[in-house]
Amino acid sequence: MSQVKPIFVEISPGELLDKITILQLKQQRITDPAKLHHVLVELASLEQVRDQALTSSPELERLTAELLAVNADIWDIVDGMHHCEQTGDFGPRFVELARAVHRQNDQRARIKRQINELLGSRLMEEKGYQSWGANLGRDSAR
Repeated sequence: MSQVKPIFVEISPGELLDKITILQLKQQRITDPAKLHHVLVELASLEQVRDQALTSSPELERLTAELLAVNADIWDIVDGMHHCEQTGDFGPRFVELARAVHRQNDQRARIKRQINELLGSRLMEEKGYQSWGANLGRDSAR
């Protein structure tokens, strides 16, 4: 099997830090040695890029810590949803978990945007969901 050449693509600082925080969570929570090895290789690569490209500041550290916390919440919520699916529980607990994951994903997007704005990124993640209720028929940026 031939090895794929590295793929280099520009991403926003928020996206880079999001990926790093997710890999940090995987480093803490994945126990399978082969999977953990892959996580550590990718994490080291992305941390090296972060260290070369981004200048740390107290505000950036605060936002990164918030991003890590939100991603940990999302991980736990999704685990709860998987448990509900395995047990066939699609009642109030499942509904609340589904709603919570959407709220946390919105918070995650806000933090990533704050990081990108703080660092003056030319790349910005945009969200656009269908609004319900009074704005029916118009897109809403969330």
